[in-house]
Amino acid sequence: MTKEWRDKDPVETREWLESLASLVKREGKERAEFILRALHAAAEKYGVESGQTAVITPYLNTISPDSQPAYPGDLAMEAAIEAMIRWNAIAMVLMSKENTGGVGGHLSSFASIATLYEVGLNHFFRAHSKDHLGDLIFFQGHSAEGNYSRAFLEGRLEEIYLKNFRQEVDGKGVSSYPHPWLMPEFWQFATVSLGLGMMQGVYQARFMRYLENRGLLETSDRRVWVFCGDGEMDEADSIAGLALAAREKLDNLTFVVNCNLQRLDGLVRSNYKIVQELEGIFRGAGWNVIKVLWDSRWDAIFAKDKSGALVRRLTECVDGDLQTAYVRGGAYTREFIFNTDELKALVADLSDDELTHLGRGAHDPVKIYAAFKAAAAHKGQPTVVLAQGVKGYGLGTDSAEGRNVAHNALELTLDELKVFRDRFNLKITDKELEKFTFKKLGSAEEKYLHARRKDLGGYLPSRKVISNPLEIPELSAFDAVLKGSEDRTMSTTMVLGRIFNVLLKDKVIGPRIVPIFSDEVRTFGMEALFRQNGIYSPVGQLYTPEDKEQFLYYKEEKNGQVLEEGITEAGCMASWIAAATSYANNQFPMIPFFTYYSMFGFQRVGDYIWAASDMRARGFLIGATAGRTTLDGEGLQHQDGSSLLTAAEFPTCRAYDPAFGYEMAVIIQHGLQEMFTEQKDVFYYIMAMNERYIQPAMPKGVEDGIIKGMYLYQKGGKGKHHVQLMGSGAILNEVVAAAELLQKDFHVSADVWSVTSFGELRRDGAEKEREDMLHPDKKAQVPYVEKCLQGHEGPVIAATDYVRAYPGMIRPYLNRTFITLGTDGFGRSDTREKLREFFEVNRYYIVVAALYALSKDGTVPASMVKDAIKKYGIDPGKPNPVTV
Repeated sequence: MTKEWRDKDPVETREWLESLASLVKREGKERAEFILRALHAAAEKYGVESGQTAVITPYLNTISPDSQPAYPGDLAMEAAIEAMIRWNAIAMVLMSKENTGGVGGHLSSFASIATLYEVGLNHFFRAHSKDHLGDLIFFQGHSAEGNYSRAFLEGRLEEIYLKNFRQEVDGKGVSSYPHPWLMPEFWQFATVSLGLGMMQGVYQARFMRYLENRGLLETSDRRVWVFCGDGEMDEADSIAGLALAAREKLDNLTFVVNCNLQRLDGLVRSNYKIVQELEGIFRGAGWNVIKVLWDSRWDAIFAKDKSGALVRRLTECVDGDLQTAYVRGGAYTREFIFNTDELKALVADLSDDELTHLGRGAHDPVKIYAAFKAAAAHKGQPTVVLAQGVKGYGLGTDSAEGRNVAHNALELTLDELKVFRDRFNLKITDKELEKFTFKKLGSAEEKYLHARRKDLGGYLPSRKVISNPLEIPELSAFDAVLKGSEDRTMSTTMVLGRIFNVLLKDKVIGPRIVPIFSDEVRTFGMEALFRQNGIYSPVGQLYTPEDKEQFLYYKEEKNGQVLEEGITEAGCMASWIAAATSYANNQFPMIPFFTYYSMFGFQRVGDYIWAASDMRARGFLIGATAGRTTLDGEGLQHQDGSSLLTAAEFPTCRAYDPAFGYEMAVIIQHGLQEMFTEQKDVFYYIMAMNERYIQPAMPKGVEDGIIKGMYLYQKGGKGKHHVQLMGSGAILNEVVAAAELLQKDFHVSADVWSVTSFGELRRDGAEKEREDMLHPDKKAQVPYVEKCLQGHEGPVIAATDYVRAYPGMIRPYLNRTFITLGTDGFGRSDTREKLREFFEVNRYYIVVAALYALSKDGTVPASMVKDAIKKYGIDPGKPNPVTV
């Protein structure tokens, strides 16, 4: 027993407790809270350690029975509906497993969360309707079968879809988890990648406030509800947004943590107490915490506990104790939990069977309703409801209920199904149990089900997209960029700033642009956004910035447009997702640009980007300071050589590496048109470099090639031999220089191709290859890259600032010698020139590669390659950058 529970003077303790009770009764809870805070402050003054009492409360329900509101629904009716939902969810999983030999699904997760869902769906969660934009509900990913089961009873899903649970390929099936891409009219959010739902929920609630404070959309009557598991809270992302939510007073946000005490293989905190730990984390972060631990059958027992002995006992029992007591039943509970004469007296009038049925709060709709109502009414803080339940609730303790094996329980015997049926009073025959027959509700229950959802605006989950095309500026609006920089050197990051300036000033889409940064606005040279558009802060600027006298001072405003999130790429991505899905979730399209060090994108937050793709996000990701050799002095962890290769794995991602400002302008204007006028569910990833060089004017007629992935930038001169040089991004300038050297030193004519996207070239080639494979009797199609090269002789050499596999993606679609140069291996800290020499992508290595390709084709002798190596001072014995 820990020292805080050693009571040397129980009489004095009782007097203090009675005084507190009297204070609450006479002057209310607010006064009592004030007195407790004052006492706590005084204790600290006198050096009295109070331990964790400031953030962790006793192991009791937060809302006392006398503070519970009356339940507004028909409990018997709702219990019958919930029972039928439970059955159909079980039948769906068992039928799928039997019919397919192993597709399976989860039985236990939904079983533990069902009542939490039902109370919300019957009384709180509003759907999108003509009168309301609806609440945003992040359903727990592993409980999808429960959502399908309810939709079946509502008439939204035919029985065939339930029979084809997790069998989508042939149509008329439903996805394993919430996948908006696969079920675009059903699911709003992709949540099964653990932890992502929590972070997204925080930033969705924050984005609502952003829209409202900027005067774009009324959102004050909408809420975000996020359901997650207690084991899921161990993911760093699950708690990463808690401070932001509290700091910005997001009282439109409620987390509901399904504390069934178990994760996949065992207990979340077997030797500790996960609910208490989470209470400390949330309360310490500034959240309002509501604990729902015990069901109504405990109320009378707690009322008899005048000394607090039962609370102390339940608090000292670790989660492993509580699990064992639940599984072993009433007799064990009497001896283990109620282990003193004083405690045994509290339950002397209860049988062992009655002790067995003392339940947990997550399965009591009365307790849940009280918590949800308090959460919705609470002002000034986000709220978390910590609801203690049982994993596998209702499946039987002889099977999986409360046991370590609960998560992996994928089947039930007929006898176990009978126990389940009888427990929930279901009218299902033994034959129907055996055949996993899906059941409908009786007329009264069906009428009640529809009435509750009608009162709340419609059915959930549901995703509704209303056509809302935006008028996008013509390409001519970027004329200053298209004309080039004349004799002034500029980086493409600086060009991006110019493009932002055009977009933000546009009367139609300007207010919808959402610039998002982690903490690099000044690094990217875009601090003009501070003054022109302001940094969003829900409280404005409460201080005088030290750089107030400067023209581009750090300006925060309540209606600020820039989201500068601090050093959190995950938080920035969550903000980006909120803006990129606003066209669906808010019926109000927004245009997000998240600009970041490219190295800290796909490698760091690729899971968020994949979720965004699943959720049909529309917007721009800008990979700034891109490449492995464009950063003077920066080292290994800042140098990006692989994000464009990774981007090719994302089906809806259009990834580009523009070398020049006009290319960037064409790509962004086309992306805006595709996403926000044509309303296609894609997103754009665009690289931006900080290396300055003269930006040329746009040649005529290259726009189509820029979008498709390549165009002829410079035609070679006269020469006996010919090569085709490809380059992208900052390395294109090295390619141009190499072409000049080939002509001058070796009389080799070199055409220079600007490849804005090897990924788009690969996509085109793969599509045409598939068409040829499936239609072998038709004329073979010519990939765009090969079509471009028709009439241009010689081998192809591609050099980029990325790993060789990136340009290597187009190798299958070239019928000629193809040499790639790239930045494989670890990076270094040095100058751009030294890094390009180190990685062997500078102009001299490109010349050598071109001559080597010609020698492979038998066009020039190998000695010419050796001559070039000697001429340019290249050391053939230099260590390979891939292996050092």
